[in-house]
Amino acid sequence: MLSRSAGLQTHIWNNNLKSIILLGIYPFVIFGVVWACALAIGYFTLPAGNPRLDQADKVISFSNTLIYDYFPIILAVIIGWFVISFFFHTRMIANMAHAHSVSRKEEPDLYNLLENLCISKGMKMPKMNIIESHALNAFASGISDNSYTVTVTRGLLNRLNKDEVEAVLAHELTHIINHDVRLLMVTIVFTGMVGLAAQLVWSNVRYSLYFPRGGSNNKKGNGIILLLVILAILWLGYFATLFMRFALSRRREYMADAGAIQMTRNPDAMMRALMRISGRDQIPEATADIAFMCIENTAPFMGLFSTHPPIDKRIQAISVSTGSQIPDTLPPVSENALSGNRKDAWLPRDRHFRKKRNPWLSKD
Repeated sequence: MLSRSAGLQTHIWNNNLKSIILLGIYPFVIFGVVWACALAIGYFTLPAGNPRLDQADKVISFSNTLIYDYFPIILAVIIGWFVISFFFHTRMIANMAHAHSVSRKEEPDLYNLLENLCISKGMKMPKMNIIESHALNAFASGISDNSYTVTVTRGLLNRLNKDEVEAVLAHELTHIINHDVRLLMVTIVFTGMVGLAAQLVWSNVRYSLYFPRGGSNNKKGNGIILLLVILAILWLGYFATLFMRFALSRRREYMADAGAIQMTRNPDAMMRALMRISGRDQIPEATADIAFMCIENTAPFMGLFSTHPPIDKRIQAISVSTGSQIPDTLPPVSENALSGNRKDAWLPRDRHFRKKRNPWLSKD
């Protein structure tokens, strides 16, 4: 079976280890960024010394003293940010994705699919959210059993058959079981902290340029240069945390596909689901953090880095590992696949939504 050959338990163990390592590394990265910013402040504010070696010692000493004196405050900010993110990340993710929660009464068939999968794995039922978008995508989020959430787009429910929706739900549940979700949330929390600081400094730089304060031109110039140096340090720290996120193996999607097949015993449905999603995954106005968590993301980060393996390779892996033949054509979507979800003409038009050609569909 695909899941056995892939080594799901090893993947879970590795994710737990990575979570611990990341939790230990990120605070040091943030302290390093703060120390570098303090170094820049010392360089531009301390009086020039002679010789230059004395000046360098003074700047380093100033930076070390600043870190030592404000260590409790810095640590409190890091812990506070993490605590706030821990308790409110579910709402924050939902707001970023423009998703809303749904109940069993509102979506009985969808809820039954998810509940049956959870019962088969003996796991607690996660919350259920829907994004009212024509895009075809889904993602899981959360840190603990009480916050785990599976989010799907309305387009996914409208354009996939019941067994294909079940395969997608099983894929997202596997991300929860494998602790992929927890690992991604840790990276998002700390990356967001450095990114927010960089945005605040950039706003200050723009304000200083448009509304220069009083004082000598030399002081104003030094102040703007100092802000620009701090901004550069913060962006370097931000990209360092981003690259740590990209260091997380793209193998997680292969593993989630494997786990979905283990749950549903239906590799054909998983392949068909990926085929229908291909080229229709982009959720309008969704952030890069949301796209990174989705079952598919065809938009490379910054136009350079691919966050997901190509769908055709994922389908090929399923076919080879399970001995299943790749479907030549996709069957039509059943009108009764998920009752109440097929009529989507009322959905608002997604702004900036661009549907790419799907190679597996005869008509685009």
